[in-house]
Amino acid sequence: MKKIIISIIKYVAFLFIGLFLLWLVFRKLDIYQVVDQILNANYYWILLSFCCAIVSHLARAARWNILINHFDKHTKLSTTFYAVMIGYFANMALPRLGEITRCGVLAKKNKISFDSLFGTVIAERVFDMIVLLIMIFFVIVFQLKLVGGFVNDKIFSPLASKFSSNITPVIIIIVIFVLIILLSIFFIKYVLPKMSKHSFYSKINEFITGFSVGLKTIIKLKKKWLFLFYTFMIWSMYFCMTYFVFFSMEATSNLTVIDGITVLAIGSLGMVAPVPGGIGAYHFIVKAILVELYLIPSAIAASWATLIHTSQGVLILFVGALSYFLIFLQKKKKSNELS
Repeated sequence: MKKIIISIIKYVAFLFIGLFLLWLVFRKLDIYQVVDQILNANYYWILLSFCCAIVSHLARAARWNILINHFDKHTKLSTTFYAVMIGYFANMALPRLGEITRCGVLAKKNKISFDSLFGTVIAERVFDMIVLLIMIFFVIVFQLKLVGGFVNDKIFSPLASKFSSNITPVIIIIVIFVLIILLSIFFIKYVLPKMSKHSFYSKINEFITGFSVGLKTIIKLKKKWLFLFYTFMIWSMYFCMTYFVFFSMEATSNLTVIDGITVLAIGSLGMVAPVPGGIGAYHFIVKAILVELYLIPSAIAASWATLIHTSQGVLILFVGALSYFLIFLQKKKKSNELS
């Protein structure tokens, strides 16, 4: 009962954070202008992004099959695809529920151990995390001038102007730096040994262990190149989903391929945030990128973020619900054949 209450509190807290970020995005904007931008978008490009999304989900299902086959288990691509989409559907309601749900669906449908399936999902997540980190590194390197200019103009220059006329901030920063070092030493020497007995420490340890096991699983795969090909398909389709939507609005239609990779990489941080469906977090990050880096007007930036997030959410809700219905029909058909 206690765990359920804690889970509910966490969910409500993160939902509140998401809604608060959403409020920050729209608080100074004319909502009618935002709605008008969304309604007048070119939906041909949205439909094209839907096609890319379906291909990416199929590639994810095919890649998951490779991991499952590694443990001498076999599943149909259609069944795995249904499980993946049902998982995405569950994630819209509760973050991280999707991984458990899709493993549960496939375990029940194909009589495969849940723990084995969950191990394959961890391996998937490990590799996707590595790909995302590589993309972020790529963005920093190739957008260094743009990002560097933003950081210099918005952060370093204002700080430098204050420091040049006032020595107090410099002293404060030195004191804070020394305090951080002292607190770090205290934490490592006295706090960390006591934390090793706490459940939070064990969860971190489990995550590190899971990361290590997932990486080893991928290294030992028989079909490494096929696994890498499907990974490339997943992320290239994610990119196309983002890049094509640029053309749905005139103000974003001049953004480049590199800009698309930037929005995808940094925007993905909003989707992995522990808020339901990335709501608020994705809007906040993407709007900031479009406004601060590419000088897109705030109303259009918010409209674009809302358009891509909502359209992909609608697709997941529709295909996820349809997948649940189709997998239910498969079970019913199989039970009728047995009877």
